[in-house]
Amino acid sequence: MDLSQVQLAEEFFSSEEKERIREAVVRAEKGSSGEIATMVVWASDRYREAEALGALLLAALVAVVVAVAFRHVTIWSYIPLVCLLFYPVLLLLRRFPRLKLSFAGASRVAEAVGERALVAFYQQGLYRTKDETGILIFISLLERKVWILGDRGINRKIPPGQWQSLVDELTRGLREGTAADSLCRVISRCGDELARHFPRQSDDLNELPDEIIAS
Repeated sequence: MDLSQVQLAEEFFSSEEKERIREAVVRAEKGSSGEIATMVVWASDRYREAEALGALLLAALVAVVVAVAFRHVTIWSYIPLVCLLFYPVLLLLRRFPRLKLSFAGASRVAEAVGERALVAFYQQGLYRTKDETGILIFISLLERKVWILGDRGINRKIPPGQWQSLVDELTRGLREGTAADSLCRVISRCGDELARHFPRQSDDLNELPDEIIAS
């Protein structure tokens, strides 16, 4: 992972917002045996195929405009011009990565975020909780997408689709610039749901970090 991308993820929330999120996790976990982890990444994938496709199509488009403007439309001038423009356009897409999502397609983006969230679930050890009650709130900034994943113990009582309204709320917060407020509300609602199905036990331990994880 690019260190600059990790830094972007780490700096997305301010120090004050990170503390509010940590406190929200602590409060949410007090009423249940569930364990809530929050994670933010800059992007779920590099989308290299989208970079290449976007650079090729945009270079071809610009080459057409240039050729028409100079009234010199021949294959012998057009193809070299496309090749000449390809790498500058590729660098442009890498400089402004949100542009390349248009060439990736919605299903490809959704699949990438889902796979990255699943990898994060296992990398962060959410499957190791005593009662299999770990839950991950995963935020991918570039795509402005959210996934909520529960371990097997949670999924036996709470269908994964039941988290969709929380996903929608947090996604809106990302797009409207109120991510910290939305995340705190989502954490609180996750805690309420967990408390209904997994009441806190006398021997309950805090098995996962309360601080937001950046990667």
